[in-house]
Amino acid sequence: MTKRLSSYEGLQKNIRKLKTPAIEVWRNQYPDKIYTINLEIPEFTCICPKTGLPDFAILKIEYSPDKYCIELKSFKMYTIFYRNVGIFHEHAVNKILEDFIKTCKPRWVRITGEFNPRGGITTTVVREYKRR
Repeated sequence: MTKRLSSYEGLQKNIRKLKTPAIEVWRNQYPDKIYTINLEIPEFTCICPKTGLPDFAILKIEYSPDKYCIELKSFKMYTIFYRNVGIFHEHAVNKILEDFIKTCKPRWVRITGEFNPRGGITTTVVREYKRR
């Protein structure tokens, strides 16, 4: 069987270099304590890179902070940025996680993107990170 590349090939080749708004943090006064913060963005929106149509998702973030916690208003503005970005569901979750780790340096984090059905298929993307 011959491998056939889809018409999506090449649409996301620069996604890792995507310039996103800064996420601010604030100093955690309890870095010696292990606890979890849960964030939920019920109206996350991005654009299908092929059709240009909007994709909607519930974005859930669970993390255990170390020295820093995410400042929520800047994170809200960060997620709103994606409303105009053509990005695959899988890449959105991965890009957000990588930016989150780079900024906040949590002990661990899990990001779940529950995307609304597209063509009768619901997509859920989960990625986790745990500091070694």
